Amino acid sequence: MNLKNKLNFVNTRIGFYILLLALFWVKSIFAYFVDFQGLGLESAFQYFILFLNPLASSMLLFGIALYIRGRRSSYITMMVIFTLLTMLLFSNVTYYREFSDFITVNTMLGSAKVASGLGESAVRLLRPYDLFYWIDIIVLIVLLAMKKIKMVETPVKGRFALAISALSVMLFSANLSLAEMDRPELLKRTFSHDYIVKYLSIPVYTIYDGVKTYQSDQVRAQASPTDLNGVQAYINEHFAPADQKMFGIDKRKNVIYIHLESFQQFLLDYKLKDENGVEHVVTPFLNSIYHSKDTVAFDNYFHQVAAGKTSDAETLYENSFFGLAQGPLFTQLGSTNTFQAAPNILQQTQGYTSAVFHGNSGSFWNRNETYKSLGYNYFFDSSYYELNKDNSFQYGLHDKSFFGQSVQYLEHLQQPFYAKFISVSNHYPYQQFTNEEGGFPLAKTSDETINGYFATANYLDRAVEEFFTYLKDSGLYNKSVIVLYGDHYGISNSRNKDLAPLLGKDPTTWDSYDNAMLQRVPYMIHMPGYGKGFIDHTYGGQVDALPTLLHLLGVDTKKYLQLGQDLFSSKHQEIVAFRNGNVITPEFTILGEDVYDTKTGEKITNPTAEQQTKIQQARAAVKKQLAVSDQITNGDLLRFYNESGLKPIHTEDYVYQNAMQKMNGIEKELGDKSTSLFTTRGNKTSTDLFKTETYQELQGNEATNSSTVESSSDK
Repeated sequence: MNLKNKLNFVNTRIGFYILLLALFWVKSIFAYFVDFQGLGLESAFQYFILFLNPLASSMLLFGIALYIRGRRSSYITMMVIFTLLTMLLFSNVTYYREFSDFITVNTMLGSAKVASGLGESAVRLLRPYDLFYWIDIIVLIVLLAMKKIKMVETPVKGRFALAISALSVMLFSANLSLAEMDRPELLKRTFSHDYIVKYLSIPVYTIYDGVKTYQSDQVRAQASPTDLNGVQAYINEHFAPADQKMFGIDKRKNVIYIHLESFQQFLLDYKLKDENGVEHVVTPFLNSIYHSKDTVAFDNYFHQVAAGKTSDAETLYENSFFGLAQGPLFTQLGSTNTFQAAPNILQQTQGYTSAVFHGNSGSFWNRNETYKSLGYNYFFDSSYYELNKDNSFQYGLHDKSFFGQSVQYLEHLQQPFYAKFISVSNHYPYQQFTNEEGGFPLAKTSDETINGYFATANYLDRAVEEFFTYLKDSGLYNKSVIVLYGDHYGISNSRNKDLAPLLGKDPTTWDSYDNAMLQRVPYMIHMPGYGKGFIDHTYGGQVDALPTLLHLLGVDTKKYLQLGQDLFSSKHQEIVAFRNGNVITPEFTILGEDVYDTKTGEKITNPTAEQQTKIQQARAAVKKQLAVSDQITNGDLLRFYNESGLKPIHTEDYVYQNAMQKMNGIEKELGDKSTSLFTTRGNKTSTDLFKTETYQELQGNEATNSSTVESSSDK
């Protein structure tokens, strides 16, 4: 067919339809292999299905325009559908680059709340070749406007349009059948969103997720108090009683949570070599806390977040249940659901005051509303801090300024208090401290994100050390239990092969098991004066944090609906559940249908009968735990639960403005009975006790101290 005949063919509605179909197919295949990294293809059969799936779904969608008889209406409809599908594809491309997952409907619905506070980092997700996804739309619009491609009057006959639709349905049915042959019960056993996209395409995944989201919404509408029966039965059976040696050892102590943003376990004790081969300790202070005799640290502790990332971690720590299977709980249910969370439990049973400190917008992740539902008395967001271009970036206040400016509010909290400090500097894109201000050397890889990760972690380490120094100098240190935790991965799976050489691994043999092991995050319980600290090798996850903490504080958790187990308990089961259904135990790492030996990383292809039984039991345990979590959240079952003895929270009573006036008013009303640090210091501020140093000043002081030691030694 010569060029003229080709153009003549495009100058028909069916020709234009086929052109758009071909262009979208090419873009989809490009995304599959370039941005979605092949989606774990394992066989020629899977390659065939992958190449087929964009056609099966888009044929039907583009075919809608063929029923329209009007010339302009038909062409405009095809272009609108083409543009919307491109937008959907590209949105998933950029989302996958950061989250290694696909966008859910709930995430789309909550995008405005999530996007607040984003900016430069979103731009960093773009690539020069992204123009490929959009250039055809621009060219087609120009060609249509210039009438190089003509909008013909002759409509497609109704019977032909119907035939196209029927062919589309047949092709999709064939696609689904082939997928089911390779992955039986694909739509029932969804281990990963990758599977749906790999076998059925992005548009079908979105429709599938929309149906699942609708079904979840119906669950809440149809939930009743009787639904609690199964939940309570599971929790009673699953409950792990406290270790009596640990129960209540921190009773009535202040709780200080330090949220280590995007901080992975491998950073602890890590030494980065610079270009001269000199080793630099990335987190010297956190290392000292990790190994302290006043710390119990867990080195087989995994994050369990999904799309909600940081907010999912908060959901787990505050409630001991999981985030949602689709989308962030904070943005979707945080304003409407009933919770019986840590700040509320401690306030009503132990008289704690609670506060969150975060140098970013209060609406980010819908925190300003969700924290009310959790029962936090105070929320100090960016409106309480002085931000400028030198001390902040798109995610808020840098950690040194953040901790330094927070003490003016911390000192007015009535003790005991439950306070959470959410750091942000060690946040993607990890370009905040790659200059002289940071001072720490960069890693040398082809990925700038990885290169800067160690420098921002070092900055966070120094900020935490300064805060600890303040706590000691102010007298709060000995009155507190300080919990430091990583919220989620910092380096996504898509970048782990570039990270591998820095971890002493071969990127060519890097696999899903290695990705799973990197999901370890720190969990350190620092108890000044304890003196019996150790590194605990128990396998656990973030869902276990709340019962562990409450038992240390002397609060029995048996009457609360919590899905985790006390990590110190002899009854702790050491089965770590991931939101996608994956499992890690001390013996097995179960990733989809693949099973590895957790200790060796070897893939188990022919498990023994005994191993099969254990694997099935672990899968069943995780499936049950996630199902119960979804029952609680999707059905909002805590609204029916009264056995905890907690009074309902009325969110309208929580107002986060004018916090200083409120705290000052409470101090004045209590008089000598006030327990705030400010009052106990004789109404004298402690803000002058917070000291900070730049990296260069710190290095200079260390050099001076080293010189002094050497001089003394010479004498």
